[in-house]
Parts: sequence; structure tokens; C-alpha cells
Amino acid sequence: MSRALLGVALATLGFAGAAAAQERDYCPDRPGIDTPACTIAPGRISVETSLADWTRDNQPGSREDNILFGDTLVRVGLSDTIEARIGFTPFGHDRMRDPSGVETVDGIGDVSLGMKANLLHPDGSDLSVSVLPFVTLPVGRSAIGAGDWGAGFLVPVTYELSDAVSLDLTPEIDAAVDEGGNGRHLAYSSTAGLSVKVAKAFTLTGEVQALRDDDPDRHATQAVAALSLAWMANDDLQFDIFGAAGLTADTPDARLYAGISRRF
Repeated sequence: MSRALLGVALATLGFAGAAAAQERDYCPDRPGIDTPACTIAPGRISVETSLADWTRDNQPGSREDNILFGDTLVRVGLSDTIEARIGFTPFGHDRMRDPSGVETVDGIGDVSLGMKANLLHPDGSDLSVSVLPFVTLPVGRSAIGAGDWGAGFLVPVTYELSDAVSLDLTPEIDAAVDEGGNGRHLAYSSTAGLSVKVAKAFTLTGEVQALRDDDPDRHATQAVAALSLAWMANDDLQFDIFGAAGLTADTPDARLYAGISRRF
């Protein structure tokens, strides 16, 4: 009898722990440049999609406009601290204009596969730290896709200063695909952001990023400033808008997007 009661008690505790994990606050990756350290609770799925993502890059003698439609990240909670991730771009449009004329490319983008493992506070509370290795698979067309496989490693860090204010830091190192679409080179960056809950359901985030890209054809140092606003419509649904400006000549001049995140 005592063994039966003990079994029931342990099962009850297990279900309570699972329920607590399921009740974790929704923590989408978007919007913004930073990657939050929180992970999706086990058994839950997050689908995070850009309705449209536009980037403009003005260089001497040329202008490039790139628009991605439906750029999507799917996150699946595998355990209390680990999530699997798959990203894909179903359609993109790239338009390059220079003195020789106008060239356009339409097609699908690459696929990314990753895993985020949280090392401290998977719900993102207090000081939260994760590691995130990923690979990209070259399924997309040139100008929409990179042309070859790539890989990277991020260490997302989130620190809650209060219930309304948090800091994010995301250092990253990549084996980035060469501009020519064949081979890889070193690229590394760091992003810092400050998020402020300006109302019960609205969060405003400001970010800066510095990136060094050692492409063999053209070494570049980039810097970006960004601002985004997220509206948590309910416990499982978020809408967002994002804008960024390049701060160096090697950085794309502007980026704008709007999107939606839904937890299932």
C-alpha cells in the first residue's frame, strides 16, 4: 500500500513539473537581432514568421533590394532545457540595379537546422544563458540563398534587471559562406540589446550590433542600430515590427520587417 501511495505521489509530482513547464511564459525569438536565452517548454511548438522582410543596400554605382516573404523559424521543445530549430525561406525576390542594367532573381532560400540548449534558467528569468549551434543547407538560389553550406555558434545571454527591463547579449562566430557561393570564411559578431515593457502587452527593444566578415574577396566591418516593438496579443500570440539602419559603408543601409509568432 505504501509503495502504491509513493508511486502515486511521484507521478503527481512529475505531472506537476510538466504542467509548470507547459505554463512557461511564451518567449519568441523575434523581433530583433539578439537571440533570447530562453527555450520553448517541452511538448510546445513556436512558429515565427516574417510577413515581409526588406533590406536595401546602396553601394557606389549600385543598389540592391532584397525582400523575403514568409521567412519562418519553427522551434520545438524537446526537454525542459533543449529545443530543436528549423528555419526556411519559402520565397525571396532580389533586385540589383547598376549602370549595366537591372537584374532580378526570384526563388526559395536556404534551410537552417539548429539546437538551443539552455544552461541556466530556461524560462529566461534572472540570468539566463544558452548555447546555440546551427548549420545552413544550400537549397536556395543565388542571391536568395548563400550557395554553399555554412555553420555557426551563438551564446545567447539574457539578464532581467526588473520585471519590465532586460538586457540581451549575443556573441556569435560563423563559418560563413564566401560571397562567390563556394567555400567558407570566418565571421564573428556581437549584439547587445535593451528591452523595456512600455505597457502590459507591449515591449520596445533597442539594439546595436558589430560584425566582422573576413570574406576573401572583401573584408568588411559592419555596424547596425535597430529598434523593434512587440505586441503580445495573448499568451500564445505575438505581432511585431522591426527597423534597422546601417552605420558603416559596408553595412546594408536599411532593413524593415513585420511578423507574427504563434505558440502551439
